[in-house]
Amino acid sequence: MTRKIIWLIVLIMIISLSISVNYTNVHAADTVDDVMSGAKVFLDKGQDVVIKGEKLQMTSNFIYNLLLAIAIVVAVIVGMILGIQFMMAGIDEKAKLKETLIPYVVGCVVVFGAFGVWKLAVTILSKW
Repeated sequence: MTRKIIWLIVLIMIISLSISVNYTNVHAADTVDDVMSGAKVFLDKGQDVVIKGEKLQMTSNFIYNLLLAIAIVVAVIVGMILGIQFMMAGIDEKAKLKETLIPYVVGCVVVFGAFGVWKLAVTILSKW
């Protein structure tokens, strides 16, 4: 159990470090006037940026399909492992495995429900 927690902490640290490496620019201001002028420059740059709906939709579809594929693979692999353990287990172990099936099913419902909500939101918003 403690090894799993240690690996989870290490994984979170690696992910957070890899994300923070990409953001190396630090913008600091000494006075309120510097903050306000920096905000004006930022807003002026934002007026030139045009978000193209097609590119945004393509990116959203790519991320959606990638995450959905990963979720399906993980759910199937975990389900297979639990099924094999259930078939090979004795009576006492089967009772424990049934207890682990409840979080598995709830997790699958939550994950795939979230994907359904995401797809519904993208579909509704793309009509506008």
